[in-house]
Amino acid sequence: MIDDELGPRRRLILALLVFGGTAAATRVLADVLAVDGLSLPELGILLVFSLTFGWLAYGFWTALAGFFVTLSGRGLHDLKEPVAEPSPAARTALVVPVYHEDPDRVAARLRAIVRSLARTGQLALFDLFILSDSRDPQRIRAEEAAWARLRREAGADCRVFYRNRLENKGRKAGNIADFCRRWGRHYPYFVVLDADSVMAGSTLVRLVQLMEANPRAGLLQTLPQPVGGETVFARALQFAARLYGPVYAAGLSYWYPGRGNYWGHNAIIRSEAFMTAAGLPTLAGRPPLGGEILSHDFVEAALLQRAGWSVWLLPELGGSYEELPANLRGYLARDRRWCQGNLQHVRLLAAKGLTSVSRLHLAMGAMSYVVSLLWFLLLALTTIEAARLYFWPAVGMPAASLFFQPWPVADPRQLISLAWITVGMLLLPKLLPLALALISSARRRSFGGGLRLVRGAAAELVFSVLLAPVLMLEHSRAVLGILSGRGVTWSAQQRDGERESWAAVAASFGGITALGVLWAAAAYLVAPDLLLWLSPVFAGLAAAIPLAALSSRPDLGAAARRRGWFLTPEECAPPVELAELPAALLDAERGGPPIRALASSTGKIPLTLTR
Repeated sequence: MIDDELGPRRRLILALLVFGGTAAATRVLADVLAVDGLSLPELGILLVFSLTFGWLAYGFWTALAGFFVTLSGRGLHDLKEPVAEPSPAARTALVVPVYHEDPDRVAARLRAIVRSLARTGQLALFDLFILSDSRDPQRIRAEEAAWARLRREAGADCRVFYRNRLENKGRKAGNIADFCRRWGRHYPYFVVLDADSVMAGSTLVRLVQLMEANPRAGLLQTLPQPVGGETVFARALQFAARLYGPVYAAGLSYWYPGRGNYWGHNAIIRSEAFMTAAGLPTLAGRPPLGGEILSHDFVEAALLQRAGWSVWLLPELGGSYEELPANLRGYLARDRRWCQGNLQHVRLLAAKGLTSVSRLHLAMGAMSYVVSLLWFLLLALTTIEAARLYFWPAVGMPAASLFFQPWPVADPRQLISLAWITVGMLLLPKLLPLALALISSARRRSFGGGLRLVRGAAAELVFSVLLAPVLMLEHSRAVLGILSGRGVTWSAQQRDGERESWAAVAASFGGITALGVLWAAAAYLVAPDLLLWLSPVFAGLAAAIPLAALSSRPDLGAAARRRGWFLTPEECAPPVELAELPAALLDAERGGPPIRALASSTGKIPLTLTR
């Protein structure tokens, strides 16, 4: 059954669940607050609560759908079964945009991919393109040296090309567009890889087979699983992504069959569709909200669907990996770039011809950052209303004391029930995937056993609760900064686990800690009951500096792994592609003249696109 028949019915059900639940919850809160009439802060609380509860409900119903789909073992999509053998004409390019990355690490990952493809017997079907936007001459020489060695090792079965652009127009999206203009017509399909991507050869072959069997598929997106985390921060996030991510992605695949999204990497794209339909517009006005589109992937998926091509999310495919930033500051730097790109999407919501689902995806991408500002506004308005009631009590209320001010509500049980419903909707998307893993002996073993799985989930929950208010404030600051005209710069991502100094962390998060302490003190003075409810928020803000500093330490991450904390299936039983990575990196550094030594030599490797 195609999306035009099945998808709309599913999405209608999702809309009824989200909007119906949000309306009911907002009505309950309105009844609770209206006992003495609705003040201006309370009207603001109702408005912001309805938006944030709707966002929460959307995530909850997506996770719940993913839970039942995964539990039932049903197929997640209606793509035709892949062809038994890909056609020799199905030439596929593996394109790897790089910008000031460590060439040794990039080469090691690509070497693992090439070796995995060789084991499938289909290596000759693929060509590899390293597309550099690096500007530093020494870095370029290092990339050329790494390319030359990788080309020799790949042999005659896989052609390895390298190109450095003279101009960085369009950043990564412009890099891919340049590839399409120059070489796209020679390849029916191409796979976009990030500099930290690793994909199994069997996964790549299957993606080609699925493309061959489904001629209207414009893009097939895998679910990249984070791997290789060395710090506590990276290990906690990759554990969460590995445990909860597949269930949530299964829910997305269920609600949006054939109308999925693109995440910019680890996906196969039909060249014809992309080159004829996915050209990016330049937004009117100046950056940060005008100019070149930063978050190109969502827009490209929308343009493909506008032209009638389907976009599928395949979370069950496996064999797709990426890395995460090693520390909180690196994570936030990446998020600020994504925030600016996603806020640009608001300007495309009225673009002609886009499907309703594409408009929803673009809006949700922006909302993923705006919701942090809404959460902050909700907490701030709640504090302001508590202060108003402290200094100007409602008529008929008991006299205020210095340390306690009762909140005027019609029925406290309603407020308590609403609070527990909200907590449940936050926790269930974590508890349901945990239950799926615990009831399956194979899944339990893949996470190191039931005990390690449960204690890892508990520790991750504590970590995420402490981290959430820090992300809330940082994302709020990013949104406000971008809306006020302050953009972000394009820089290389930090991917290795480098320990953060306490001074650097204190400079970044000292203001957050001070705000948390002052906010908690104010809440204690005007409404101790409010302090109790918001204690997780205040604890996270107050602990921002030690949380960021300690979680960035690779030695603590290594100790956590030795003791079985945050274990993932890729660590307990590493797939061969990941198991070969350390040796591949050592091979790049020791097997012959070191790449960095070659890069510093005076003789430059000719810049060509020949084998």
